[in-house]
Amino acid sequence: MTKNGVLKKSQWIAGALAVAAVVMAVLVNTTALGQYTWLRVLFGVSALNFTLRASVPLVLGALCGILCERTGIINIGIEGMMLAGAFAAFVAKVATNDWPLLASLLFGVAIALAVGALMGLLHATLSIRYRMDQIISGTVIIILAAGTSAYLFDRDAVAQGKFGPVRIPLLADIPVIGDILFQNPPITYMALLLVVIVHVGLFYTRWGLRSRACGEHPRAADTVGINVNRYRYLNTMLGGALAGLGGGFLVLEAVGQFQEGMTAGRGFISLAAMIFGNWNPFGALAAATLFGYTQALQNELLLAGVTQAPRQFISMLPYVVTIVAVSGFVGRVRPPAAEGKVYETEGSSE
Repeated sequence: MTKNGVLKKSQWIAGALAVAAVVMAVLVNTTALGQYTWLRVLFGVSALNFTLRASVPLVLGALCGILCERTGIINIGIEGMMLAGAFAAFVAKVATNDWPLLASLLFGVAIALAVGALMGLLHATLSIRYRMDQIISGTVIIILAAGTSAYLFDRDAVAQGKFGPVRIPLLADIPVIGDILFQNPPITYMALLLVVIVHVGLFYTRWGLRSRACGEHPRAADTVGINVNRYRYLNTMLGGALAGLGGGFLVLEAVGQFQEGMTAGRGFISLAAMIFGNWNPFGALAAATLFGYTQALQNELLLAGVTQAPRQFISMLPYVVTIVAVSGFVGRVRPPAAEGKVYETEGSSE
């Protein structure tokens, strides 16, 4: 079977599993099946709500990786960009606690986007202008964000308030599905909308065609007049902004406060979701949802007390699933051909 055939088959399997999960969720939460503890753990509304919340930063981080790597820039620094965005959002929120709550939160979102974009610009500059190894550049981003946020973090500072759920009329009244999808805070809606926007942009616009050309065959793109490095700068900054928003989500919508190292490996799981999703926004969404579900399952198992396994083993579940999924699927996907390769325009110093 060809690679395309394998991917097509995997897409059908993923779709069938998604439909089966939706059906089971409806049955468990509306019929007597909800009496069974294991079914509530697997398909209860609380588990599925937690899945969506856990998936949001992973989706945004995966979109960051897709935007960068589709143009040829490897970005393992997503973790650092997310952490920088989270810290920036916290600082902005603390500094504007006396503002109206909505204005303060929106300002925090704007700052998270801006700082993420700046981190993306730094990564692009190191990778393109100074031709640094892109793996090392990404590592520098992670260390810089971790060190700076830990050094500057004021443990006495408190961010007051966070985004609350926004109920979408009519859709929120749908049994089970409405409770999960249509009663969420705004960054959650934004993340889901961005999946559609990035997919349409990459595959149905001139910008997307040129971006993918820069990642697949930059010399050919340059030949037809596309400024390859300009697109790489632009997309890496856009990706950094989305990663920064993923970090901002943790502070402004999920936790409400900042903690040192609060991204807790989400940037690396986002990379796994990007690879598992074959550098496709909808594939990344499906992979992020799978990884988010393992985090929800970990939480539900501990709360329900249905297992005697040590807590540490249950907490390993999301990371084990990530490793197994990527190691079992990585040979069936193909990254952009020019990924990680510095492109030098003829007659230019860049």
